[in-house]
Amino acid sequence: MGFLDGLFGKKRRKEEEVDPLNISLLKLQKGYILDYDLASWEVQEVYNYDWGDNFFSREYKISNGKDVRYLHIEDDDELELVLSEKVRPATIDPDLPDYIGKHGHPPKKIHYKGTHYYFESESPGYFNEEGKEDQWVEHISWTYYDEDEKYTLGIEQWGEREFEASVGKILKEFEISNIIPAGK
Repeated sequence: MGFLDGLFGKKRRKEEEVDPLNISLLKLQKGYILDYDLASWEVQEVYNYDWGDNFFSREYKISNGKDVRYLHIEDDDELELVLSEKVRPATIDPDLPDYIGKHGHPPKKIHYKGTHYYFESESPGYFNEEGKEDQWVEHISWTYYDEDEKYTLGIEQWGEREFEASVGKILKEFEISNIIPAGK
């Protein structure tokens, strides 16, 4: 910073250096590009989850220009990756909200599009969108896996009667490649 810059209040913002050859999936940011399944996907949004007990995860809304998917990443001794897409809860079961309201949780087994999913975990936590750190929203998430634990189904409850659902598959870290930082 030059002498005159300091006098007139101009400050240079120090940006975090990004090593383009060593970008962690946990450090993706809005605008980053990654390759998956012979297509390039752009990170459109970054979401944070706080599950309590100092356990956090991240989710990235990604698009290839045609489709939108959600890449959920947990670092629990090793990276756990789930690539999912949103589905309407009513397509899983039209009575799902009523069932949860009556029992306090969804059923233990769900059959969806020819696959049986089995209940794995219930996770209450907090969610926010990157850049809105002061706006945490409470929610509860139920996770299901198929018999081979290759596919997953998720149900989330936001407030009293708002539900979201997703179906996805478990990925290996090597399936995502060529991560490119956002253009400056």
